[in-house]
Amino acid sequence: MLRERAGNILQCGFAFSDARPGNLQREATVKGNWTMTRQTAPYKSPAKSYRAHRWSRGWATAAVLLLAACSSVPLPPWPGATQQPTTASPTNSATPPGFAPAGPPVEVQVTPIAAASNAPPAPPYGAAVAARFPDPAVVYSTPGLAPGRTSFTSNTELQAWLSNLARQSAQGAGTKAAVLSLGASQRGEPIEALIVTRASSTDAATVLAAARPTVLLIGQQHGNEPAGAEALLVIARELVQGLLQPVLDQINVIIVPRANPDGAAADQRATANGIDMSRDHLLLETPEARALATLARQYRPMVVVDLHEYTVASRYLQKFGAIQRDDALLDYATTADVPEFVTKAAEEWFRQPIVAALKAQSLTSDWYYTTSKDPADKRVSMGGTQPDTERNVEGLANAISLLVKTRGVGIGRLHIQRRVHTDVTAVTSVLDSTVRRAGDLVQLRSYVEREVSAKACNEEAVIEAAPTPGQRNLVMLDPQTGLDRTITVDWNSALQLRTLKSRMRPCGYLLSPASTVAADRLRLLGIPVMQVTEPGTVLGDTYQETASSTGAPQDARGDAADRQPITKVGVSLMRGVVVDAPRGSYYVPVNQPLGSLALAALEPDTPSSYFANHLLDGLQSTVRVMTTPSLTLQDSP
Repeated sequence: MLRERAGNILQCGFAFSDARPGNLQREATVKGNWTMTRQTAPYKSPAKSYRAHRWSRGWATAAVLLLAACSSVPLPPWPGATQQPTTASPTNSATPPGFAPAGPPVEVQVTPIAAASNAPPAPPYGAAVAARFPDPAVVYSTPGLAPGRTSFTSNTELQAWLSNLARQSAQGAGTKAAVLSLGASQRGEPIEALIVTRASSTDAATVLAAARPTVLLIGQQHGNEPAGAEALLVIARELVQGLLQPVLDQINVIIVPRANPDGAAADQRATANGIDMSRDHLLLETPEARALATLARQYRPMVVVDLHEYTVASRYLQKFGAIQRDDALLDYATTADVPEFVTKAAEEWFRQPIVAALKAQSLTSDWYYTTSKDPADKRVSMGGTQPDTERNVEGLANAISLLVKTRGVGIGRLHIQRRVHTDVTAVTSVLDSTVRRAGDLVQLRSYVEREVSAKACNEEAVIEAAPTPGQRNLVMLDPQTGLDRTITVDWNSALQLRTLKSRMRPCGYLLSPASTVAADRLRLLGIPVMQVTEPGTVLGDTYQETASSTGAPQDARGDAADRQPITKVGVSLMRGVVVDAPRGSYYVPVNQPLGSLALAALEPDTPSSYFANHLLDGLQSTVRVMTTPSLTLQDSP
């Protein structure tokens, strides 16, 4: 199969191309099932009949969104706006320029603000840098953005906001909004989502039956990154009572404004028990990560957007004498075995339009990057390549999974309107891209699910991969003058992964009867797990330990101090072994759409695996089943 990098987006029809005439190109049309062809001639658009069919299905919505079908006109202004709005608050008494009246306002009780006990921290740069980040023309209104406010929207206020939007939707026809209770945080705070849809009901079965793409928007997994939550309250309001309502003709949207309420209340990155939930989406050790996993399992989103903020100065000032300059850092799933077409769609259909939308608002962007806490280590890495973050896990679940980071950590409320504006711009672009590609996304999901399922038993999988080292010029800011400063850094690129380990995909995995915790976590991820009801045997490969040590888990920033030490093991395979399958043992098939996610969890010799992180007791608890088993199985509860 071709492994060429995604190039420029082909805006008409469904195709991916490297946009270099004469080179091999890979075309995928959606006339019935996908067909994949290699061609040496320059790209030709898909059949006109399919293009006409797309327009006949209601693509006037895309026109409402101010993006012509074959252009890249950026966002915002909001859909339907005739001029640049001066405010983004439909709750204002006067309708702002560019907005249509949105009906009765949503009343939200705002918690009184206590006098600040300490002065806000001084910004890590001077007036020359601050001048590079003026407030946008739009003024956003949420409880946490109120004039004179010193604290962000509380969880009680957030709940009231979502509840009132759901109540208001019940008074009208067409749009349905409902609050979904996802569970509670470690300190008992509710974790809630708002689903907005035109389906006949908001329950998962009805939404899935409508066969429209669902977009899942997640904010504030890190409690000290508030801009995403404030932006998603704005997005929720505009979907229910404002000018984003037309997107619901073709898509569903689920909004989780605050995934980590305890961290938000304490203004800390981690959850209450000190775990970074952003890297807990495979192990699911925190109730907060389990809540998101359950939501994704039930509603199976085709597009996921995770909103974060990044550290502006700190170790960058220490290492490079400069600070980060971009309004947004962007990325998508970059881990081994994400389907090729999912990566291409993320780049061409989503990231490139986000970049254009931000640029049109005079907002800068770059690839997401980070650096370790070690002052002597001046390497800069794109986001992590391990299958533990939301974006990487959702990529392995065959979703378009996007990361948006605004510049916010370490600067308090400084530039908060601009940070929210950046998130709103990026999310609006994603919603528009989903509308324009709604039919294509349905076909993409169907295709990659069949492709992943078919790889079991007969194709090799990359078990562990690493970024490719090189060098790159980063444009940063001089902290005194505010001028651009280009710095050449050692750069780990996650766009080009190096294979560290690979092996043949099994047909499935047999887990011992004692592997209850692992089986439960797999089911939370949506991976089918069946249980053996009558003793039998399987033909498989067993693991033999060749080396073992204990150490801290690593990520792109260095040691992950919030996690327990992991078992680092080297293995060899004993092939063709007949293994007993006792009653009560678990069988996890790999010939299913989440087969690659099962590999990420169950191959023991990787840092993110269930074995390395002590969810499985020993190597003997897992067998790679290499032929279709003849076992009596039932669905595991």
